[in-house]
Amino acid sequence: MTNVTMVTEFILMGFSEVRELQILYAVLFLLIYLGALLGNLLIISLTTFDDQLHTPMYFFLKHLSFLDLCYISVTVPKFISNTLANSHSISFLGCIMQVFLVVFLACTELALLTGMSYDRFVAICHPLHYAIIMKRSTCVKIAASSWLSGGLSGLLHTATSFSLPFCDSTKIHQFFCEIPQILRLSCSDDYSAEFGALAVTSSLSFVCFFFIAISYIHIFSKVLKIPSGEGRSKAFSTCMPHLIVVTIFLHSAAVAYLKPTSTCPSFVDLMVSVFYTILPPTLNPIIYSLRNKDIKAALRKLVSSFSHHSLCFFFRCPCLPQCSCLRDG
Repeated sequence: MTNVTMVTEFILMGFSEVRELQILYAVLFLLIYLGALLGNLLIISLTTFDDQLHTPMYFFLKHLSFLDLCYISVTVPKFISNTLANSHSISFLGCIMQVFLVVFLACTELALLTGMSYDRFVAICHPLHYAIIMKRSTCVKIAASSWLSGGLSGLLHTATSFSLPFCDSTKIHQFFCEIPQILRLSCSDDYSAEFGALAVTSSLSFVCFFFIAISYIHIFSKVLKIPSGEGRSKAFSTCMPHLIVVTIFLHSAAVAYLKPTSTCPSFVDLMVSVFYTILPPTLNPIIYSLRNKDIKAALRKLVSSFSHHSLCFFFRCPCLPQCSCLRDG
């Protein structure tokens, strides 16, 4: 007989039990979080306020940035606050919410990336029909379907994971509540419900990756026909990072959820979780923006406008009537 207990909280073991290393990891994660926060907020602001960026491509990019902002905020702030407070606990309800949000946002991101790859496929392979195919109602439907599918996946996995009874041990060898680690704490050996949910999610993930791969195969075949070597190089340098991030995201998530869970995960196991929870929200703003001339132009316009208004505000005084800002009102 197994001693079933009423769990009120879990203990997140994190990366190390050495206090100095804990502080080091907290500072590192804080820097990463601030970088991701700044990058994603910047993209959301630019795509919202710049009229030149009100196109299907940037509509999806704004959704992706908001999604990444939420995704990285589910796990990292809790880890940082716990580490700095020298506490490792998370409430039972907090753990449920973390599991739901991680699965919800991860599945939504994959579905949205699939929609974005389709958008690029239409733009490059069928440019004359782009405006007809990717009209606003179509973009809204793709985005809504992504969020809906992610929400259903989150509910399915959360319900199957936390319906199991838990034993005395509440130590989660991870920096956030992860489903494989939650299942390891269960007293029950009947994981059929969660395995069923995992099979559904894995199948949908494979379908998404298949469509992304097919879209980029068609894109690459079209790009190879570009006579200019510089044009081909630019197209490949833009598309390849997208595929690399999607591949890392899917591969690391598959390794984390499909491989057998050990009683004491190694540092590599922890890093695998970092690859699918921290890496995409941090790299996506860089990949989708730094090489994008429209985003860079909008950023220069924003900086120029901010500098202009700052100077006008600073020099707005009666003794400086020659200020152009004052003359122009």
